Amino acid sequence: MRVPTGDHVARSVASVNRRVWLAEVMQKKLERFDCLYAPTYDQEWGAIPQTHRRFVRRIIESAPQRGCILDAACGTGRFFPMILESGRTLRGADWSVGMLGIARAKHPDVRIDCARLQALAFDAEYDGVICVDALENLPPEDWTVSLAGLGRAAKHEALIYVTVELPESTEVVAAAYERAIARGWPVVPGEVTDEDGYHYYPGRDEVCVWLHEAGLDAVDETDADGYRHLLCRRGSR
Repeated sequence: MRVPTGDHVARSVASVNRRVWLAEVMQKKLERFDCLYAPTYDQEWGAIPQTHRRFVRRIIESAPQRGCILDAACGTGRFFPMILESGRTLRGADWSVGMLGIARAKHPDVRIDCARLQALAFDAEYDGVICVDALENLPPEDWTVSLAGLGRAAKHEALIYVTVELPESTEVVAAAYERAIARGWPVVPGEVTDEDGYHYYPGRDEVCVWLHEAGLDAVDETDADGYRHLLCRRGSR
């Protein structure tokens, strides 16, 4: 975990147990997904941006015609039609019961599990893996284990597509950090905790380190539509 430097920051981080604080923040976020976002998600955020569509298409085209693709943090199943219409099969996983309920109602024949990204338990089962618009909901402590789980789920040489949300303004993120520190919250730089819940915006170097620790090699990278889009494979490490 990156702990900010400076005596006043160190005292703030120490004032509240970060593990307990994160558990409370994540529980509130889950409740928002279940009750607030799930009912209107498709209407408000169901459209697929061009770059997202292009990278998902690359995952689909890299998989065998009858291959199976894992959609981790699948939400309401936004990408399910793209995958199913291609002739591939898929499996979904998400931590939000509310989101999963909508996905299952729309696609009753698709197997969908309730699972956190930090606890994926697949072993070289999928011909492609996607994790789209989700990692920003995790604290930095959970990125390596989540990326490693995505890597383990993929078969040898299968492609893995992940996105990393980019902040609209680094100044806004910095200001949110200063407000949180003033409140005595045990935050680290890049975390934004406010009335909209929790988001984490890591730097590119951090993501590269976590990919390496997770045993993943980035084979393509594009910044567009508010996200860094990364296409990865399991490395030889």
